[in-house]
Amino acid sequence: MTLQIVLFFIFAAVSAVTAVIMITRTNAVISALFLVLNFASLAGLYLTLNAQFIAVTQIIVYAGAIMVLFLFVLMLLRPENEKKILDMKPKLQIFAMIIAFIVFIQIAYIIFFAQPLQNISPDLTNSIKAGTIEAIGRELFTKYIVPFEAAGFLLLAAAIGALVLAKKKFE
Repeated sequence: MTLQIVLFFIFAAVSAVTAVIMITRTNAVISALFLVLNFASLAGLYLTLNAQFIAVTQIIVYAGAIMVLFLFVLMLLRPENEKKILDMKPKLQIFAMIIAFIVFIQIAYIIFFAQPLQNISPDLTNSIKAGTIEAIGRELFTKYIVPFEAAGFLLLAAAIGALVLAKKKFE
């Protein structure tokens, strides 16, 4: 076994375990921290699949920005005061368990009985190069420079508009 395969299995195991722990915790903050660990292990999986840009984006956008926003919302809402929906509706709990069992059976079937396609392209070097940051940057700043600049101006206008609207409310 190569190091890449070993790392893939380690990251896959960490990702699966943290996903299960995340949905079984009653404390929402602890669940959010396990979600951050899950995002980091998914980024490791992307790195083993030669998708560097997606791995970096996973860390910066999801584990960074989205999780900070999520934790702020959790701290503001105080979810420990909320009623549990499954305690009030036992039929819904049984339905959710049936759906989870069906999904588990489907995943087990895919893992143990499904056969991969045999007509995979022998030229994998192009697909490996397509996921690198250099290739994405070259395409973005040569072929798609006008849409990239337009998106930048739209984001700048939105930020200025949000500042103007927020300033009017304080006065």
